[in-house]
Amino acid sequence: MFADRISGIKDRIHGYKSSGLTLFATSSFQTNSVLLLHIISRIDNQIPIYFLNTGYHFPETLLFKSDLKRLLNINVIDLSPQTPKNQQRDANGRLMYASDPDYCCYMNKVQPLEPIKQNHDVWMSGIRGDQNENRTKKGFEEKEGDLTRFHPIIDWSNKDVYDYLSHYDLPRHPLEEKGYLSIGCQPCTQKYMSGEDERTGRWNGLNKTECGLHTVTKDESAA
Repeated sequence: MFADRISGIKDRIHGYKSSGLTLFATSSFQTNSVLLLHIISRIDNQIPIYFLNTGYHFPETLLFKSDLKRLLNINVIDLSPQTPKNQQRDANGRLMYASDPDYCCYMNKVQPLEPIKQNHDVWMSGIRGDQNENRTKKGFEEKEGDLTRFHPIIDWSNKDVYDYLSHYDLPRHPLEEKGYLSIGCQPCTQKYMSGEDERTGRWNGLNKTECGLHTVTKDESAA
């Protein structure tokens, strides 16, 4: 059912490696993450998979991450913010997620990943074009300076993901059955609300749909 797609991803990963390029992946370890994690585990389970441990994740996400690491035998590495949480406050003493969520995401997600990006050639992530308007515009590859960003499942639909999980009997994030379809940091995540895409529960009420990891790219290509 999925053989051709998986074969294409495998060929591209092997192509990068045969060219001497170093790869890494990032994952938020929610239900939609399981597809790419499983594919990576079957191609090369030594590829480092970075989890941005902001200190604000749901306990269920941390447990799910541990369970998937053990189930899939994947190489998961936690990244922590450079700025301690007790210093992530504005002039009024409020934590930054309450007053400046963009800067909070920068400190806790974008900034910690920068050294990893600088020391690798290819970054894999499991974003999909049907998740929101920003991601619809992306192709299989993008260039960010010298870094190649590879989106192996950019053309997979939500139905494709769940068909894959069912086919391989893979687990779902435990909060999904409680109505959470897109899960990030606990203060900025709500249950799914009727809207245009599955990420409507993120940063609800704000003009914000991304943390910043998947917005600053250039020289896009559908290679």
